Amino acid sequence: MRPRLCVIPGDGIGQEVVPVAVDVLRAVLPEVRCEPAEAGWGCFQARGEAVPPETLAAVRRCGAALFGATASPGRSVPGYRSAILTLRQQLGLFANIRPAASRAGLSPRPGVDLVVVRENTEDLYVGRESRDGDVATALRVTSVAASRRIARTALRVADARGAKKLTIVHKANVLPVTDGLFRDCVREEIAAWDGPSAGIAVEECYVDVAALRMVGAPESFDVIVTTNLFGDILSDAAAHWSGGLGVAPSLNLGDGVGIAEPVHGSAPDIAGTGAANPAAAILSVALLLEHVWERPDLARRVERAVDGALAAGVRAPVLATVRAGVLEQLATESSDGGTHEPDAF
Repeated sequence: MRPRLCVIPGDGIGQEVVPVAVDVLRAVLPEVRCEPAEAGWGCFQARGEAVPPETLAAVRRCGAALFGATASPGRSVPGYRSAILTLRQQLGLFANIRPAASRAGLSPRPGVDLVVVRENTEDLYVGRESRDGDVATALRVTSVAASRRIARTALRVADARGAKKLTIVHKANVLPVTDGLFRDCVREEIAAWDGPSAGIAVEECYVDVAALRMVGAPESFDVIVTTNLFGDILSDAAAHWSGGLGVAPSLNLGDGVGIAEPVHGSAPDIAGTGAANPAAAILSVALLLEHVWERPDLARRVERAVDGALAAGVRAPVLATVRAGVLEQLATESSDGGTHEPDAF
């Protein structure tokens, strides 16, 4: 069966970087079928829905999607909810995978190669907040099912990358019930694991210490598994070592479906100028290749092409030069010496 991709450009520079990432995908996986869909703030303004039902149906039908970016209204708007949060919750995207690796020409430090595997559905992000006078309260949710599920995902990631170490990040000394539950569930899944990572070195790290190590010794991490809020913060910090949030990829993964998403926002200040860097969107496609379509060989090709293009130097206009550089790198490495002409989608 031909792989299928739901293409959701979203807002701002998402409209520019997503087509570039699709071009790159077609250069390594020419049989992919692409299906366009809408989501985001612009979609809400036009249709009254940030994620229309037909978009959810398209993602489910394809099993894979590339989402560009979503703008934020910057204020409370009745009926509006973030498109990506809606997609995560409606499609059960329980894992967020965020790699960070040193990249020539961008990284301030060599030798960093880590991935944060973040639980994506619970914690404070369930959105159960209330206020009683001068006191506001947020409910933090941790379940056995979600904790075990993210542990298994982290172990599969560790298997795929031949990881030497798995770090469980928590704050069980202060939150013994919620984080204690998370830690214990992860430990139990590790003990029962019979994949290639069985017997992997395991360490526990309080989140404040993990933050310090992320700043001072990021190369000490391999695979990190953690809760939603801690993972959100640590993965953004980790992105510094690979060139910043502007070039950081991510994958939201569920059962039978994955949505790749560059971490950067819609960047309305540079939309339409050609200054957007498509590297994050391209690297997000590599995550789909590896974790959804199970083609790690093609994922590595894309990553090498991005590294080669960035090492050669990024010149203005960034969007066009990175696109050309990556496709040139892929053409040089391909067995037939050429790229595949991308189709319209």
